[in-house]
Amino acid sequence: MSRITFDTLLEAGAHFGHLKRKWNPAMAPYIFMERNGIHIIDLHKTAAMTETAAEALKQIAKSGKKVLFVSTKKQLKEIVAEKAQSVGMPYVIERWPGGMLTNFPTIRKAVKKMATIDKLTQDGTYSNLSKREILQISRQRAKLDKNLGSIADLTRLPSAIFVVDVMKEHIAVHEANRLGIPVFAIVDTNSNPNDIDFVIPANDDATKSVEVILDACCAAIAEGLEERKVEKVDAPEAAEGEDENGEAKKAPRRRTTKARAAKAAEGAEEAAAE
Repeated sequence: MSRITFDTLLEAGAHFGHLKRKWNPAMAPYIFMERNGIHIIDLHKTAAMTETAAEALKQIAKSGKKVLFVSTKKQLKEIVAEKAQSVGMPYVIERWPGGMLTNFPTIRKAVKKMATIDKLTQDGTYSNLSKREILQISRQRAKLDKNLGSIADLTRLPSAIFVVDVMKEHIAVHEANRLGIPVFAIVDTNSNPNDIDFVIPANDDATKSVEVILDACCAAIAEGLEERKVEKVDAPEAAEGEDENGEAKKAPRRRTTKARAAKAAEGAEEAAAE
């Protein structure tokens, strides 16, 4: 797993927090100092906590579960989408659909509606519709794809969510907390870290800062996925002489010579009687 260094974070500007007057006192343990009215984040803690989060994400990926990435900030949308796609994870970069986690079955119905519309285009049903109906359906499909297309493969609730800017994505964090889903998050000095399971204290506005942290976390996820593949390939099939649980199979009973002789005698007697 690639390690994230103090220097890498420093060059990315991950240490710049918000103005002192905007700070959240709960972030005090992660603040190194104040300079020119701006809080400076302790990057030694950022590096250590990023590695802790990355290791946890690796284990989630290794177990075959999904991590949902969430960031609707305009300047971060492309970065989050690119990193999530690189490891095959779902993501939300447009408006967070209210109830996406707490009312997941309804969201799944909307995703299935996209598949239904796609089926209409393939089976020729479109040719029987008017231009107006086709236009309405096409617009509906485009809207669904924009908001939910990135989670089309998410067939069950994610095992964790990764949030950039917990203040902006507070609804996502709240829903995850209600369902007991672990929350990984990049948390700035103006945010409350108490609802976050894996806090990564860092600048959540600078694209470079977010990118280097996501690079480290996604590298860990990729490593976990690779290890899962290797384990599947290397997993030995139930060895000869062992059952599915790896226990020695009981050899089938073989009749002894005496038993075979007795059986033969019985058969002879029956034949003679006939």
